[in-house]
Amino acid sequence: MQFGKSKFLCNIILFSFQNLKTFFMDTFVHIKTVIGIILSISIALLLQGTVKLIQHPGRTKPYWVHLLWALYVFLILIHFWWWEYKLKQISEWIFPEYFFIIMYIMIYYVLCALLFPSDLNDYNGSFENYFYSRKKWFFGVLAFSYVADFIDTFIKGKQYLASFSWEYPIRAIAHIVLCIVAMQTNNKKFHSTIVILFILYEITYILRMYLVV
Repeated sequence: MQFGKSKFLCNIILFSFQNLKTFFMDTFVHIKTVIGIILSISIALLLQGTVKLIQHPGRTKPYWVHLLWALYVFLILIHFWWWEYKLKQISEWIFPEYFFIIMYIMIYYVLCALLFPSDLNDYNGSFENYFYSRKKWFFGVLAFSYVADFIDTFIKGKQYLASFSWEYPIRAIAHIVLCIVAMQTNNKKFHSTIVILFILYEITYILRMYLVV
C-alpha cells in the first residue's frame, strides 16, 4: 500500500514537471513569435527603402554612407534574431522581462524607420541632407541599442554574461562612445570611416562567435 502511494506521488510530480516544462516552452514560443513579427517588419522597412532607390532612381539622391548604415542595421538585425535563441535559457519569465525585450526590439524598428523616411521633400530629395540632419536621432538610438543589448545579456543570466570575454563590454563601450561622437560632428570622413569599421567588426564578430570552431 505504501509502495502504491509512493508511485502515485511520483507520477503526480512527473506530470507536474512535464506541464511546467510545456508552459515554459509555450512562453518562449510566444515571445519568439512576437520578436519575429517586429524584426520582420523592421527588415521589410530596410528592403522596401532600398528597393525604392532602384524603382525610382530619379526621385531621390542616394548617399553611400547612408546605404552602408542600412547594411549595418540589417546585419545587427540578423545577428539579434539568432542571438535571441539564447532566451530559451530563461527558465521563468516575468512581465518586466517580457516588456523589456519588446521595447528592445522596437529600438531596431525605430532605427530602420529613421534610415528610410516616408518622403524626402523637406531635404531636397537628398539622403545625404536627411542623414546629417537626423544624425543625432539615429546615433542616439543606435547607442541606446548597445545599452539595451547589455541588459538583455544580463537577463539571460549571470552565468551567461560571465561566459563572454573582456571583448564584450569593451565592444559595447567603444560603440557607444563612437556614436556619441558621431552625433556631434558632420565630418564626412569620420562618418564614412566609422560605418566601414562598424560593418567590418560586426562581420568578424559574427564569424568568430558562430562559425569558428
